[in-house]
Amino acid sequence: MTIEDKIKAMGCELPPAPGKGGIYSSVKPLGKNLYYISGCGAYINGDGPQGKLGKDLTVEQGQEAACRTILNYLSVIKAHIGSLDRIKSFVKVLIFVQSEPDFYEQPKVADGATGFLVELFGEKIGAPSRSAIGTNALPGNTPVEIEGIVEIEP
Repeated sequence: MTIEDKIKAMGCELPPAPGKGGIYSSVKPLGKNLYYISGCGAYINGDGPQGKLGKDLTVEQGQEAACRTILNYLSVIKAHIGSLDRIKSFVKVLIFVQSEPDFYEQPKVADGATGFLVELFGEKIGAPSRSAIGTNALPGNTPVEIEGIVEIEP
């Protein structure tokens, strides 16, 4: 079963890769088999949750937004390398959570993304090193943005 088949079996669908929101590269090679993936948000085809955790959204809604965001992240990778089955490891992800100053559950929100990766790829490939950072604003009022480094099979 391919990774895309697994995504469908999990009741999800890989969206088209989102367009860029500025002047930058969506994917940049780092050495031989590592790629840096620029930040992706939670909007799929222009639709998605908006707002801050701790004010507009619950932790559960934030986890859903993080899952949507990681699907966009995967679609960017697929557009660049052709097949998600070539992924050897999710090395590092940085997860930004738009939140109120007194919201401290960014790691729980981030679990919506990394939990999905572990379920999809297994612990060895899917569990990255990770940081979950609270921020006061994100582009387009998206509640979550994810960037990171992925290792690809040659």
